Amino acid sequence: MGDFVVWVVWVVAAFACLGSGAAVISFTNPFFSALALIGNLGALAVLFLLLSAEFVAAAQVLVYAGAVMVMFLFVIAYLGRRADAPWKGGPSWPALGATAAAGALLVEIVVVVGQTASGRLSDEADISRAFGDPVGIGRLFLTDHLLAFEITSIVLLAAAVGGVVLGSDVKRREELEA
Repeated sequence: MGDFVVWVVWVVAAFACLGSGAAVISFTNPFFSALALIGNLGALAVLFLLLSAEFVAAAQVLVYAGAVMVMFLFVIAYLGRRADAPWKGGPSWPALGATAAAGALLVEIVVVVGQTASGRLSDEADISRAFGDPVGIGRLFLTDHLLAFEITSIVLLAAAVGGVVLGSDVKRREELEA
């Protein structure tokens, strides 16, 4: 009975993840897209819980669905109505390039997964009980991966400052037009 419940939760979380991911790219209102992205991140956290990765699931909810998505919502609120249709005149070269890059990335992922999964997924991994504990993750972040950790914090800070600058610029233009 326990395996059945796990499979049901997995299927529901997987379909929620796929559905909310499709909603992110199909909604025309950026606010609703951001809300759908929060749902996607929550469904991913459930999938992480099913993999016994409690720390990663908590980080997913706290960092991404919490802090980063609040920043996205603030940027959307700053931009106002201008954020509703940034590509109003039809597809542009950057949009076509991004679509081509996404397609190439999808093909690459399918090829790599196909090559890697040739019979090796049936073997059970040998993982120690201490794998993924907060102490081990903190030690890795602050020793081996300190540079990447600090670069990520600088990128997030630059994104926050950029959102405030964009918001103040849009507000200033609206005041000049009025």
